[in-house]
Amino acid sequence: MSRWRPPRPQSSAYITEAGARRLRAELTQLWKVERPQVTQVVHEAAKNGDRSENGDYIYGKRRLREIDSRVRFLTKRLEVLTVVDRLPEDRNRVYFGAWVTLEDEDGNEQQWQIVGPDEFDVSKGKISMDSPLATAVLKKSLDDEITLRKADSEEIWYITAIDYRPYDED
Repeated sequence: MSRWRPPRPQSSAYITEAGARRLRAELTQLWKVERPQVTQVVHEAAKNGDRSENGDYIYGKRRLREIDSRVRFLTKRLEVLTVVDRLPEDRNRVYFGAWVTLEDEDGNEQQWQIVGPDEFDVSKGKISMDSPLATAVLKKSLDDEITLRKADSEEIWYITAIDYRPYDED
């Protein structure tokens, strides 16, 4: 069986200032703190001789590969990302970084922030600008109707509020 995988679809290259700071902090943590610690553990384990049954050596090498892979990804990704650090001039429409309050036909409300694909976190109310919901609301105005098509149904939402907050807030 082949290890070939089709390339991942290219995601948008936008990120908020806070999201970029988090990615840089993760890169620094991995490169300056974790990698030297794991390297030291592997070095000490290698001194013990037989590496074939040495758990510290085997798992340390695996962790080093994981760290190196993530460091490579973060380095390349940070090079291509565009940090959006300004609020849009027209704040009556939904753009990147907006907090959007949506109401369904039953009166249930949800609030979402439109962020880049590298920083979405549904538990914090942040959705990727590449998600179906975000693409449906982008460039819409207050009181616009949004139709979200799912596999077996359609949902209708209304934009009840659009809010822009400074990007350094989380």
